[in-house]
Amino acid sequence: MLDVTSMPNAPECVEGLINRRGRIIPIINLRRRFAMEKEQHDENTRVVGVEVGKRTVGFIVDSAQEVLRIPGNVTEPPPELVVGIGEDYVTVVGNLEDRLLLLLDLEKTVSVSELSRVCAA
Repeated sequence: MLDVTSMPNAPECVEGLINRRGRIIPIINLRRRFAMEKEQHDENTRVVGVEVGKRTVGFIVDSAQEVLRIPGNVTEPPPELVVGIGEDYVTVVGNLEDRLLLLLDLEKTVSVSELSRVCAA
């Protein structure tokens, strides 16, 4: 894990900021973002950097093993009866080999108004 600088009065899911090659990048803890049970960071914890619109954002994840390109022909809309984050944040479900992959709407995941709404300050 990287050293993250805390931000006063930030939503709880915003872990803080990092300086990555001279760029200041906000770090969002996805467990907190989606109200999942908290876990301590360990040797598998990673920060995954992604471009969302014109912003770079880092997501704290439990682990990361690979980066995949998912062909459109193995994806489908999520089922209507998905509970929890499904209907708001999961854009498609990928069926790749023997795995199901949930693809998040990253724009909504990092929207400032959405973070304020769902993450307790």
